[in-house]
Amino acid sequence: MTRVYVPRDSAARSIGADEVAVAILSEAAVRGLDIELVRNGSRGMLWAEPLVEVVTDQGRVGYAGISADRVAELFDAGFLTGAEHSSRLGVVDEHAWLKDQQRVTFARMGITDPINLDDYEAHGGLRGLRRALELGPEATVEEVLASGLRGRGGAGFPAGIKWRTVMQAQAEQKYIACNADEGDSGTFADRMLMEGDPFTLIEGMTIAGVSTGATIGYIYSRSEYPDANNTMREALAVAYERGLLGSDVLGSGKAFDLRLRVGAGAYICGEETAMLDSLEGRRGMVRAKPPIPALEGLFGKPTLVNNVMTLGSVPAIIADGAAAYQSYGTERSRGTQVFQLAGNVDRGGIIETGFGVTLAELVHTYGGGTWSGRPVRAVQVGGPLGAYFPASGLDVSLDYESMIAAGGMVGHGGIVVFDETVDMSLQARFAMEFCSKESCGKCTPCRIGAVRGVETIDKIREGVDRDNNLVLLNDLCELMTDGSLCAMGGLTPMPVQSALRHFPEDFQR
Repeated sequence: MTRVYVPRDSAARSIGADEVAVAILSEAAVRGLDIELVRNGSRGMLWAEPLVEVVTDQGRVGYAGISADRVAELFDAGFLTGAEHSSRLGVVDEHAWLKDQQRVTFARMGITDPINLDDYEAHGGLRGLRRALELGPEATVEEVLASGLRGRGGAGFPAGIKWRTVMQAQAEQKYIACNADEGDSGTFADRMLMEGDPFTLIEGMTIAGVSTGATIGYIYSRSEYPDANNTMREALAVAYERGLLGSDVLGSGKAFDLRLRVGAGAYICGEETAMLDSLEGRRGMVRAKPPIPALEGLFGKPTLVNNVMTLGSVPAIIADGAAAYQSYGTERSRGTQVFQLAGNVDRGGIIETGFGVTLAELVHTYGGGTWSGRPVRAVQVGGPLGAYFPASGLDVSLDYESMIAAGGMVGHGGIVVFDETVDMSLQARFAMEFCSKESCGKCTPCRIGAVRGVETIDKIREGVDRDNNLVLLNDLCELMTDGSLCAMGGLTPMPVQSALRHFPEDFQR
């Protein structure tokens, strides 16, 4: 029986993957052919979706950009044996876009059936959890610390320090909270992992639970991710049924329960303390620190808060050892980062590679430049509050230290490309407007400063006392950076100031 793969990833579904899957089954039935259709996650080659793969003697051969009305011609061409066709990419694992990536967190993405635990285990799943149960809590936490893993949500705080703090805290109840409220523009890695390899997240959270003494975990997702949420629910049901979760994790005598909670999609709930407020059933508002969540978090109890990519990296770290993870990356930026390439780019998608790759390599080698064919003018890194880099500054190394030195941040790894038609004064205005709408309103610099920022940029664009208003805008940015309670207001000036620094002409029109 020939096995055919069609992604169930929401990006692929949005352009007809479901219809392609139905058409393949129908065409095979009409022709009397016996096939097995698997709805896998996406390989991350979003520029090639819907991507149909077929298992052949050569390997898994891919056919890109397939629509339902082209399925019959695929069968006519003999695609079930990997035959030539205008859409044929060849063996997908050997494709130039994919083969040089260093996939650790995304090692199984697009390869396995997302809700088949046996398939997950056959491709290396659960090795990390089993080893963690053998090592014990202290050794497991030290392995995370030794790996150099830093929070992939944006702040880059060493994950092992958080884990050790929660492990050492004395409390009757501890929690694990996974921040899956992926609200940054141009980011989609969390969604893709939850849709395409949910057991990796479940395993990572379970390792965190049994290692820190937490017996309850929450995945805090957003309502805009219905496919991811449905897939997580299916995977959680399987995990309980197979003893991966519950009162006796894999027969170890350790208990860990995991629940999915869906928020309304407020950007501020991506901040860890606002997320905890929302989990408690209250409006998401930023909390002052101290106390830190690791000591007084959810319901006042010690809580480990990591995001999807951080927790998703843990199974491989524990399974293969800290040294293996340390072999990727540079200096203090160890391991791999899942970069997400979006915007006006020819080949958007997921690139997982060690820290140290340059922005130019991602945009031009992987991305193929702009989709419009016009020259790249600006690239934003790190979400809507990340800095803009000009075309002349794309040789910057994408690691924590280099990005900070260049006036930017890695953030969640989102990269958005703009061509020469972009107006950077409007992009600066967007940052301020975004903050004014998404602020929780708790602190004055963020709540009021962003509104004044929009007004000031409008005056500059209209030519009203431009020089003095440019000075005022810089003063306002400095105040928001230094005076805001959290990163929402504190980082809003970053895209504004980078636009002013690199594209001053756009504020003089």
